[in-house]
Amino acid sequence: MNPGQPHTTVLLEEAVAALVGEVRAPNAVFIDGTFGRGGHSRRILECVGPGARLVAFDKDPEALAAASSIQDARFSIRQGSFTQLVEFAVGSVAGVLLDLGVSSPQIDAPERGFSFRFDGPLDMRMDPTRGESVGQWLAHAEPSAIAEVIRDYGEERFAGAIAKAIVARREKQGPVQTTAELAHLVAGAVRTRERGQNPATRTFQALRIFINAELEDLRQALEASLRVLAPRGRLVVISFHSLEDRIVKQFMASHSREVVDRHAPFAAPRAMPFRILGRFKPGADELAANPRARSAVMRVAERTEAAA
Repeated sequence: MNPGQPHTTVLLEEAVAALVGEVRAPNAVFIDGTFGRGGHSRRILECVGPGARLVAFDKDPEALAAASSIQDARFSIRQGSFTQLVEFAVGSVAGVLLDLGVSSPQIDAPERGFSFRFDGPLDMRMDPTRGESVGQWLAHAEPSAIAEVIRDYGEERFAGAIAKAIVARREKQGPVQTTAELAHLVAGAVRTRERGQNPATRTFQALRIFINAELEDLRQALEASLRVLAPRGRLVVISFHSLEDRIVKQFMASHSREVVDRHAPFAAPRAMPFRILGRFKPGADELAANPRARSAVMRVAERTEAAA
């Protein structure tokens, strides 16, 4: 494993403060939907009472191994997607934290295949024990499907040319098998490049999001939060990609506007389940210390009592 840049938890204090809020319930339950290397979880445990519980989720077996170092009876972790929070009882959770995307240890491990900076197998699975890798999918996917994924999940305008290059390589030499091979193909297909960005950036992001069903999982988890959050419970989401942030923004906005019944215009507006508390970005000091935080956006909403 390449040691790379050490993992630094983004918006650590801001996220935990927003999540815990003014919770005073002695037996409050909190969810850390993406344990990663445990930065948020450890800080949450420092801030909540002795009767509280913290349940974490992560697909990555390496994250579960890291979690074994937490010797705290209030803490437990489950392997799998944060969509599992739907299994919690209605109104039983005081806070849900979703820190989206991929962690530094995953990016910096060549054998995981997340980054074009290192040559490694074209994998990109959060849980490498389940499902198809990116390389396996590209070995059989139709050109139109490849182009659709790269265009829709990567917002890449040269998606069609990239898909054609991948399939042409597959037909002539066999499937793309490594990150370096894919990055080279993409570089040849992308005719213009954004300043300061590798031409493979959007394609790698798109394939990672697709192979891990990240946007679908996010939508399911957001809907589940409506069901499981208690009154005044907090939903805190940190995203690093415009597509993720757009989903979170639209979800919170659509569930925070008062709705007037057009058939009963004089009736009181229908109460909505969320109150938006704000949008936050890393400050200058954090950006100087951790450049990978530059794309982070944190959105916070609170479950309203009237609609619970």
